[in-house]
Amino acid sequence: MSEVDSIVETLSAAGFTLPKAAAPVAAYVPTVLAGGLLHVSGQLPFVDGSLVIGRLGEDVSLEHGQAAAQACALMLLAQVKAALGSLDRVERVVKLGAFISSTPTFTDQPKVANGASELMVAAFGEAGRHARSAVGVPVLPLGAAVEVDAVFAVRAH
Repeated sequence: MSEVDSIVETLSAAGFTLPKAAAPVAAYVPTVLAGGLLHVSGQLPFVDGSLVIGRLGEDVSLEHGQAAAQACALMLLAQVKAALGSLDRVERVVKLGAFISSTPTFTDQPKVANGASELMVAAFGEAGRHARSAVGVPVLPLGAAVEVDAVFAVRAH
């Protein structure tokens, strides 16, 4: 069980620690592996054990939104590790979907989503570059500021 996970080591060297994978809060599963693709359900931003809540353009700054997106990305990776046993099985980050709770006048959703995107590149290098959507929404579950889901291409054992 002490198998080396080079992606976890890369993240650790960059100052990141994977959280414990969160349990689903409704009627869904955290991950589905189908056809070599691991689909990961939307993850919410927990920083120091607390959910980041609020709306961009209202009571959450761009910087805090980016940190929230980064926290979502770490939770995505925790779910991948829980599902696959090792992040080293990831061949490529295929797509991220970033949902940003924001006011109608806030238009920097892509900058918020960069918090998650940049973490994927830090973890996987070129294989971390991905397609992406960054969408503003009026509200997210539990009042979260950001939610991010993902699709990963994975290697067989």
